[in-house]
Amino acid sequence: MIELDGSTGEGGGQILRTSLTLSMITGQAFCIRNIRANREPPGLRRQHLSAVRAAAVVSNASLSDAAVGSTTLEFTPGRVTGGVYDFDIGTAGSTTLVLQTLIPALLFAEQPTAVTVTGGTHNPKAPPAEFLQRAYCRVLAAMGAEVEVDIERYGFYPAGGGMVSAAVWPCRQLQRINLLERGALRMAQAQVIAARLPAQVAQRQYATVRNLLGWDAEQMLEPLDPVTASPGNAILLSIDSEAVTEVFSAIGDRGVRAEAVARAAALEARRYLASGAAAGEHLGDQLMLPMALAGGGAYTLDHVSQHAITNAEVIAHFLPVTITFEQGERFNTCYVRARD
Repeated sequence: MIELDGSTGEGGGQILRTSLTLSMITGQAFCIRNIRANREPPGLRRQHLSAVRAAAVVSNASLSDAAVGSTTLEFTPGRVTGGVYDFDIGTAGSTTLVLQTLIPALLFAEQPTAVTVTGGTHNPKAPPAEFLQRAYCRVLAAMGAEVEVDIERYGFYPAGGGMVSAAVWPCRQLQRINLLERGALRMAQAQVIAARLPAQVAQRQYATVRNLLGWDAEQMLEPLDPVTASPGNAILLSIDSEAVTEVFSAIGDRGVRAEAVARAAALEARRYLASGAAAGEHLGDQLMLPMALAGGGAYTLDHVSQHAITNAEVIAHFLPVTITFEQGERFNTCYVRARD
C-alpha cells in the first residue's frame, strides 16, 4: 500500500484527487494521512468526499470510513467499470474537480461512460466547466482520447444545483505529445456570465478586459444570463491557438467589485500571452498526469506553482516516471520521462 502525507507541498485537495485517479488506473491501494492539512478547515469537505465516493463506485473500491472532516483515508481499488453514473455533491462544491478525478480513470474502462455531477459549475479555486470543455479535453483529444463535457445547468454558490455531464470513450493507451509552442493565435474572446445580476456588471467587466488586454468590442461575446438557483458571476477569457486552447477565469463574490474580478482573469491571461508558453499555470498543473500515463512528454508553461510541484511528487509514487521543471528566460519547461 502506498503511504502518502497530505500535508506535504501545497497540502491541498489535489494530492487526494491525483492519488484517487492513479490508484484506480494502476490498481495500487493507498493510505493518505493529514488530508488537506494546509487548508482551513483541514480534512475532507463535501466535494472531496464526493470525489472519493464517486471513485469508489466506478472502480468498485473498498475504503475506510470516509466522512466530512476525515483527515485519513485508505482506498483499495477494484476494476474501473464504465456505464452510466450520477453523483450529487449536495452543496455548491466543484463539479469539475470531481470530473477531473474520474475522467482519466474512465478512459481505461472497457465500455463508454456517461457521468453527471451535480453541484457548483463555477467556483473560486476550481476550474470552470468551460476549462474542461475547451482546454483540458482538447489536450486529451491530441493524445487520442475522446471526451465530451457539457454544462447541463449552471450553479453558483451558495445554492449550487448546477449540473455538468461528461461522456468518456475507452482509450487503451494515450499517445505521447510535446506541447512546446502554442502556435499562431486563432481567436481570443471574453465571455461574462452574470446570472440574475444587473447588466452593468458585464459592461464594467468587459471594459476592464479591453483596457488591460487591448481586445476590441468584437471579442466581447454577448453576456450569458442563465437560469440559476442563486445569483452568480464569472468571466472567462478563451485564447485559442494552433496547438492549444487556454481558458482563464475569475469568479465574482459578494463585496468584490466587478472590475476586480475581471482584472484577476485579465492579468493572468496577459502573463500567459507575454510568456510565449503553450500552457498557463492551471493547465500546466493538469497536463503532467496524462503525459505520465502516456509514458512521457514535454510542455512549456508560464509559471510553475507549488501545486504543480506537489502533483509531480504524487504522480511519481504511482507511475515509473520522473517529472522535472527547467526554468527559461520567459517560461518554464516540464519534462515527463520514463524512469530507467
